[in-house]
Amino acid sequence: MFHGTVMDYSETPESLRPTDSYAAVSYSAVNTALRDSQVFSSKFYDSTIGIFMGPTILAMDGTMHRAHRNLVATAFKPQSLRRWEPEIVRPICDALIDEFAVRGSADLIREFTFEFPTRVIARLLGLPERDLPFFRKAAVAIINYANKVPRALQASEELKEYFLGHIEQRRSDPADDIIGDLATAEIDGEKLTDRAIYSFLRLLLPAGLETTYRSSGNLLYLLLTHPDQFDRIQQRHDLIPQAVEEGLRYETPLTMVQRAVTEDTELDGVAIPGGAVLDLCLGSANRDEARWERPEEFDIFRTHTPHISFTAGAHTCLGLHLARMETRVAMECLLNRLTGFTLLPEGDPHIFGQPFRSPNTLRVTFDVIA
Repeated sequence: MFHGTVMDYSETPESLRPTDSYAAVSYSAVNTALRDSQVFSSKFYDSTIGIFMGPTILAMDGTMHRAHRNLVATAFKPQSLRRWEPEIVRPICDALIDEFAVRGSADLIREFTFEFPTRVIARLLGLPERDLPFFRKAAVAIINYANKVPRALQASEELKEYFLGHIEQRRSDPADDIIGDLATAEIDGEKLTDRAIYSFLRLLLPAGLETTYRSSGNLLYLLLTHPDQFDRIQQRHDLIPQAVEEGLRYETPLTMVQRAVTEDTELDGVAIPGGAVLDLCLGSANRDEARWERPEEFDIFRTHTPHISFTAGAHTCLGLHLARMETRVAMECLLNRLTGFTLLPEGDPHIFGQPFRSPNTLRVTFDVIA
């Protein structure tokens, strides 16, 4: 575990600037901190991204977190996932492939991995497709809050007004979608407030877009640059789920989350004072040589050992099953329709970025399966 991450916060509001900061890099340290929300608290997010999203389960701990999480988790119940795959996810992926298959070439980031999660989350929320550009731009603005605070605040307000209209509509005319579920949900006999609902939706929008589009882009890049493994997957589609897991481990789409240290403590033998900010480096933890053999190699055939890309403990990602299903279905649709992929050097395709990582472009040529 290393102390002292140097960053320039001169353009960041004072409330968003960390004071004493530490970084947990081993799997053991990251896992321990994620599972102890009393000492390593998520309330830190109230004074950072919470300024733009409002009160969400991201920054809640204890009883309040459990109550709200259980309530919104009903929107992601297993029977819903089983229905969403054939009714929503697979048709969206196939429709996108229809748009570029006849050309024999495509940018798989711009035309596929960036598009399908956006369209899926829009359908799950019951939002009209014509609004895709609006809420996609707003979601990106909120994620980049540290760089452009005024734009993030504006996007937050725009999404609030946008979602309020849909919440009111669902209350007067219930619908079978996530907003409809939240508008009628109750905690201890009381319905969720409008603020609680639109705050959760402001969280769900970027969470549902960013990590899935980046993890699927990462996986495609890794397979395209490891053709022997890609060949095996094209021959055996049943290998796709384990490839998804290895992609998430090897190139974690969100490399870091943060916690506030509530009291003097010790982690991996390092003393940490109360009041410090702790960076939990998921990407580093997923390449811990104490947990994986050859951690710096991408190998879809390695013995499965659970990674920590969806975090752990009480704040484990609520949409992890949806994200896995979306990426698996996207890969199945591509490989059912196309073959003979060749990655082109145009645009210098590579994985980069912190804390979000993914390629910006993946120009490929391919053959259409008759």
